[in-house]
Amino acid sequence: MTTRAVYRFVSHTIRHVPEGGVTYEAFCVTDGCQAESGPNDEQEAAQDWALRHTGSTGHDLFRRVFTDHAKVSRAE
Repeated sequence: MTTRAVYRFVSHTIRHVPEGGVTYEAFCVTDGCQAESGPNDEQEAAQDWALRHTGSTGHDLFRRVFTDHAKVSRAE
């Protein structure tokens, strides 16, 4: 018995969903330091945390993470 299958590929798009917001975080990547800003709704809050952390510790290397929400839709 032979089984046949037909595949139909459909194009999709992925886009930022503004109502989902964006989260900003900063992480100190200096060896031995695991300090982090925590999630913030404002980019300036994460940046200000990094500036204060540098001022109090001298650590000057950070990983910045921007997280958004996206929606996948079928392309028309």
